[in-house]
Amino acid sequence: MANKIRVATTSLAGCFGCHMSFLDLDERLVALAELVEFDRSPLTDIEHCSSTCDIGLIEGGVCNSENVHVLREFRKNCKILVAVGACAINGGLPAMRNSFSLEECLLEAYRDGIGVENAQIPSDPELPLLLDKVRPIHEVVKIDYFLPGCPPSADVFWSFLSDLLEGREPNLANELIHFD
Repeated sequence: MANKIRVATTSLAGCFGCHMSFLDLDERLVALAELVEFDRSPLTDIEHCSSTCDIGLIEGGVCNSENVHVLREFRKNCKILVAVGACAINGGLPAMRNSFSLEECLLEAYRDGIGVENAQIPSDPELPLLLDKVRPIHEVVKIDYFLPGCPPSADVFWSFLSDLLEGREPNLANELIHFD
């Protein structure tokens, strides 16, 4: 186990679809587990990197102070950091709120929206501070690789990780790449 590559995964603002697509590796996960040790990940339920990880896969955009903290901690603990999916690369669906002010979004969601009862904007100090805009992760930390797609397919994960694990520069075939 000492020679295994350490891989961590985490999620910021998004739908968790990239992790679901990763799980679509199906039986290839068994082959992958022969080569890597999963560290921080929803797959392991480890909440913080236990040591330096070789590869970090991160999905989701940056929408609040907690996302910034998690992203910076992840960057600090991962030798290679990979932005996975549209939300990590360009803010994705969560960034649709960027066309409006934060105040307009909060009022629509918690006071003026259809079906809102007991209108009240949450103000618990335990809640992370919302950023004025949703940001792609490369605006906060240095990113080594980008895996496009919404979500990237399991074949993209497999091809990318296989290249890295075999010491090659990742080279995704055009037919694997999509930007939807």
